[in-house]
Amino acid sequence: MQYRTLGTSGAVVSNYALGTMTFGAEANRDTSHAILDNYVAAGGNFIDTADVYSAGVSEEIIGRWLAARPGARDKVVLATKARFPMGPSPNDVGTSRRHLTRALDDSLRRLKVEQIDLYQMHAWDPITPIEETLRFLEDAVTLGKIGYYGFSNFLGWHLTKAVHLARAHGWNTPVTLQPQYSLLVRGIEAEIVPAALDAGMGLLPWSPLAGGWLSGKYKRDEVPTGATRLGENPTRGMEAWQQRNDNPQTWEVLEVVQEVAAAHGASASQVSLAWLAGRTAVTSVILGARTTQQLEDNLAAADLELSDDEVQRLTAASEPRLDAYPYGLMARHQISRRIEGGR
Repeated sequence: MQYRTLGTSGAVVSNYALGTMTFGAEANRDTSHAILDNYVAAGGNFIDTADVYSAGVSEEIIGRWLAARPGARDKVVLATKARFPMGPSPNDVGTSRRHLTRALDDSLRRLKVEQIDLYQMHAWDPITPIEETLRFLEDAVTLGKIGYYGFSNFLGWHLTKAVHLARAHGWNTPVTLQPQYSLLVRGIEAEIVPAALDAGMGLLPWSPLAGGWLSGKYKRDEVPTGATRLGENPTRGMEAWQQRNDNPQTWEVLEVVQEVAAAHGASASQVSLAWLAGRTAVTSVILGARTTQQLEDNLAAADLELSDDEVQRLTAASEPRLDAYPYGLMARHQISRRIEGGR
């Protein structure tokens, strides 16, 4: 396991985080606690959850795990998120001061902690002025309820606006962005990654295996069956599965992933995770697991070293095809400048 700082902060986290969306849904309490134990034993120290995961049950499971293991709280960096509905009221959703005040206190109670290390806005709120959200987060830092804050599922202009407003007011700035990012989802490289780099924010990619596609468990034109999420519940995303199945690039990427995996005696998942962990601006890749076996396989990516040639092959095969304006125009007219003489 490697360790990196959370964006421009001084907090240090492992380059593979443990995502806990499965806790309370696809993994019961005992399995979830075993996953947490194994993750920490492997050197991981970054746990990510959200209030909306299993309607708060994921946070409760983590809270019980922390309470039952003396010293565990001091060893891990704890992250959670708020934004999505947690009740029927119109004020039970969003990033308003009204909602976040209650949401933060509820998360602290469920997690059984006095401070959340990284508090993330789960998505942009088009209703609430961003200044209101930023001021709430500044106050939460001042009160010691959170250490740092970040965003998830924000666009490039969302990031830039929030960062510059925070700087203008002299408030703490966001340190991380949690986007969907993988060998099969690289569209964020057009504007979101540059915006995060410009702001000094670290990336925390979610769905790094693209919903299981990069594990190699799906076969071309074969509808998923058996012990897969789509096999167990086809209504979860069959339309998205069909779109990815019909995309020739999906299979081009998977072919290269399998070739690299075979050369290392590794799994397709490990190759895909290792590629992502090495991308520019990535601080920590969020691993999701339903079983300890899945976690063990994914964590082995920490020991996998890809050659420069292998990285290049994977990158070329998965290159996002952004031909539409303005991205195609920018790519065709890219101007490189080199200043001589060390200036």
